[in-house]
Amino acid sequence: MSDTIAAIATPAVPSAIGILRLSGPEAIAAVSAVFRPLGGKPLTAYEDRHLVLGELLGPGGEVIDQALATISHGPHSYTGEDTAEVQCHGSPAVLSLGLEALFAQGVRQAGPGEFTRRAFLNGQLDLTQAEAVADLIDAETPAAVHQAAGQLSGALGRRVGAIYDGLTDLLAHFHAVLDYPDEDIDPFRADTIQAGLTGARTALEDLLATYQRGKYIAGGVPCVLVGRPNAGKSSLLNALVGYDRAIVTDIPGTTRDTVEAKCVLGGVTLRLIDTAGIRETEDTVERIGVERSRAALEEAALALVLWDGSTALGEEDWDLLADARAHAPVILVRTKADLPSKPMPVLGVEEMPPVVSVSAKTGQGLDKLGELVEGLFPTVGVGGAGELLTNARQAEAARRALEGVARAEESLEAGITPDALLTDVEEALSALGELTGANIREDITARIFERFCVGK
Repeated sequence: MSDTIAAIATPAVPSAIGILRLSGPEAIAAVSAVFRPLGGKPLTAYEDRHLVLGELLGPGGEVIDQALATISHGPHSYTGEDTAEVQCHGSPAVLSLGLEALFAQGVRQAGPGEFTRRAFLNGQLDLTQAEAVADLIDAETPAAVHQAAGQLSGALGRRVGAIYDGLTDLLAHFHAVLDYPDEDIDPFRADTIQAGLTGARTALEDLLATYQRGKYIAGGVPCVLVGRPNAGKSSLLNALVGYDRAIVTDIPGTTRDTVEAKCVLGGVTLRLIDTAGIRETEDTVERIGVERSRAALEEAALALVLWDGSTALGEEDWDLLADARAHAPVILVRTKADLPSKPMPVLGVEEMPPVVSVSAKTGQGLDKLGELVEGLFPTVGVGGAGELLTNARQAEAARRALEGVARAEESLEAGITPDALLTDVEEALSALGELTGANIREDITARIFERFCVGK
């Protein structure tokens, strides 16, 4: 990280404001060469994080915009290095010329996520905080914003750190007793080890239990729309996403493959999967679509089982409902509520999922459907903001830490000596270090930051 990087940190579309960002040992010198303060003083004469009005110069030294600039000396900056920013008008042409001028000063184009990666490598952020930056940019709901903001503030890191510290204390106590037998140190007793391991195991189980909820908040709930042909699945998907994502016709079997789209319903992000109508068919292509529909149902966290309310519920509807309930929570959606409807059969409460009548044409019942979704996937009261595991990498590391602690407990119960069982504790600590980034392989780090945009 001995070089200096620069990037346009705002979208490449006309906007009110555009930002050029730099980081590295020559960041302040480079920006000073392409920015001329109007006050006459050099940019370096101003305090850190002080906005200075001036002129942005192009590659040939010509004025291309009136702008604001600010500098920050490391380590008191986002990346921990010397940094600078220029805020100009958001013309892609202006920003491109400004970037060219910076390149002429010897800086290079930043890669995806390189600013945040430098912040992580310089100890400004742990890995959970760095991942939260990307989650915050991608957040689509208030719940996702609160979770990512809390994680960015260090909430998850602190929760993991408390477990890490407890296990470290166990190891430190053991080695102190072993290495300094003549010192007045409390003996290392089995009940002390057991209490520490039990506390760590309980804390890790609680942490791992947050993963499903955190994953849904950050990435959305996989939600499959299933039903017989012409039940209104594609029409409902289009109504939920607000545009014609799926083809809709009166011909049964129009949808031959799964169609995916995202929407926010009841404050919950749903990853909608429209499927082929499930029925017995001799059509080879449609049969493949039906098979894919069943596969999507098996992977779903929520199933919207659609029934054409203008027709009577048939045996195929009940079979499909039973199949869906075997795989995921179900909401029975009675479609085409704008048409004359058939009476709803009365069954025992235990046999029926929540039922809602909707019309994709008029929007009737969509608010009620949102309430039912929110009830199944509440976004409040699910733990402290930022303390949830939100991706598979975090969950896998937490799982390995839990397995290490569990093995240590089993060894203790089997009467194995402390020095042997504490090897499992060390493995648990290593896994927790991977979770926060205290120790992690370079290839994994690179993959994490690939999902970031350039300029962040």
